[in-house]
Amino acid sequence: MPKLPPLSAVRVFEAAARHQNFTQAAGELGMTQAAVSYQIRILEERLGAPLFARVKGRVQLTDAGRRVAPLVANAFETLEDAFSGFVAEDQAVLSLSAAQTFATTWIAPRLGSFQVRHPELAVRLSTDNRLVDFSTGEFHAAIRVGRGEWPGLRCHFLFRMAFSPICSAEFAAQQKLTRPEQLLDLPRLSPRDDWWRDWMREMGVEDSADGLETGLVLDNQVMEANAAFSGAGVAMMTPMFWRDELRAGRLVQPFDHIRITDRSYWLVYPEGRRNQPKIAAFRDWILAEVARNKETEPAEIFRMAD
Repeated sequence: MPKLPPLSAVRVFEAAARHQNFTQAAGELGMTQAAVSYQIRILEERLGAPLFARVKGRVQLTDAGRRVAPLVANAFETLEDAFSGFVAEDQAVLSLSAAQTFATTWIAPRLGSFQVRHPELAVRLSTDNRLVDFSTGEFHAAIRVGRGEWPGLRCHFLFRMAFSPICSAEFAAQQKLTRPEQLLDLPRLSPRDDWWRDWMREMGVEDSADGLETGLVLDNQVMEANAAFSGAGVAMMTPMFWRDELRAGRLVQPFDHIRITDRSYWLVYPEGRRNQPKIAAFRDWILAEVARNKETEPAEIFRMAD
């Protein structure tokens, strides 16, 4: 395959051929006339044939130039169509990633309000616990859990992780659940999860988790909630994610104490995309949604950990 000439020189030739004037081509491309002449000379040397003739102080296409010019123009139109189509499609789609629990219980029920405000955007929400690799271009933004220390990403604090035992109202009534130490003898969902140990320790109950190798171990709070609905046991869950079920009495939080961790939920996206309108729109929307939660949740949840 013959080696193609430099694309920069071809771009200059296309503009010069269209204008039949080096000065006008230079103005369009933001170059000097001398730079245009230099790029044309490079192209002519590569092709071994003149593309322009200098006649009475003006430039005119040679026979070779006239043959090449429409082909080059068509090629650039094809490239422009390809990239403009891609840009238009990318601008119309907002692709987000979040862990299943957060996506299902917190973002999804609220996304309708964002869609109403931005009907020009198609939102694609992916639920995946894997760490998003933004270099692939698959996602525009994501919700991550951690301390907000991800190089190259713009990070916006949302709220801290928090949890407390939750079960069905029937289960709590049957077990006469009033004291935290009772939990040691009751069926617990994902009993070896560190959340159990941490919450019990803050309540003054030592939980060694001995003998709890068996029992339901579930991947996320959505699955745990379904198990709790059926009376399978007590789950350690985030009350903030289940406010509707708690208000309706389908689930109950037997104890007021909520364990608040030093890990938090963050909205993150590549630093280079911070000025993209669709990302800015989503950022402003989700931060406003978080602010609305401050009236009903413990204030400490909305303070960043030291």
